[in-house]
Amino acid sequence: MKIIVTGGAGFIGSAVVRHLIAETDHEVHCVDKLTYASSLDAISEAAGSERYSFSKIDICDGAALVTLFQSWQPDAVIHLAAETHVDRSIDSPTVFIETNVMGTATLLEAARTYWQNLPNSQRENFRFHHVSTDEVFGDLEGAEISAEGAAYNPSSPYAASKAGADHLVRAWHRTYGLPVLLSNGSNNFGLYQFPEKLIPLMIIKALSNEPLPVYGDGSNVRDWIHVEDHAEALINVLQKGRVGETYNIGGGSNLKNINIVEKICDELDNIVPSKEIESRRKLITFVADRPGHDQRYAIDSSKIQNELGWHPRLGLDDGLRQTVQWYVNNRHWWEPIMAERNPSGRQGLGRGK
Repeated sequence: MKIIVTGGAGFIGSAVVRHLIAETDHEVHCVDKLTYASSLDAISEAAGSERYSFSKIDICDGAALVTLFQSWQPDAVIHLAAETHVDRSIDSPTVFIETNVMGTATLLEAARTYWQNLPNSQRENFRFHHVSTDEVFGDLEGAEISAEGAAYNPSSPYAASKAGADHLVRAWHRTYGLPVLLSNGSNNFGLYQFPEKLIPLMIIKALSNEPLPVYGDGSNVRDWIHVEDHAEALINVLQKGRVGETYNIGGGSNLKNINIVEKICDELDNIVPSKEIESRRKLITFVADRPGHDQRYAIDSSKIQNELGWHPRLGLDDGLRQTVQWYVNNRHWWEPIMAERNPSGRQGLGRGK
């Protein structure tokens, strides 16, 4: 197939691009606006393939998208382009609405215009896979778990913007017949994740023996999945998923944030013991919680496992060990980011810019 991957220079998108080039025969066209969180380094290996091409396009630019569809003639779209950091959405919500809602609507229209003019056989085989998050389901109580039909109850501007995008994709399927697929993934971790997110930020700060800021009491629970497992699942959904269906994608590793940070500390103590401190757990510092911070997420991934035969390969401990080692070995990637973009400064207190 010829596949457009939007947000292909982002964290999850780059993993999808790498997987498509390394493990399939598909052609890939990477579309990315190249925001602060994008990294061309993450797709540098894939960029050497003659099956890879790239366009710097904002998904809010409808004319550029229409031109791309007409010139490149894709068989499918995997839509990952989005603003994703919850803290930033609290400070600058309209940016998230513009990209995640309006950008998705603009992309859907470009895809629909292209799809409606395809010959019948190509129309039947075309797919639009929209990638979303488990955060749309909102805060869960007790032993609750979110299956694909669970009601939406987003808490943050980020989650609300992704929920809005999900509804638009379903509406384009119901109203126009656009052959869509949807997936809702849990918290991702792995290589090339921008250092504003919990796991890379804790690794980098711990390497410098800096305080490790944990929101509230650290009891917030998340389901973690390695980004390479998620990328494989997304391609699986694209190739084998049923049109109009939604698939939850989780790693089945539900853990409190404080426990994740403790595991990171222990891994670093084993890999690169500090000369200044006996245990990096002593660096953990509890700070003011994020406004509207959801206590617990948990999703049911049995549908994709039973219907499509996908299962995560990397457990949390092995994946986290691999991730910690990667950040230890790749200072050349994240040190310039920390120096130039200061992603470690506190955001998301609702004070605006």
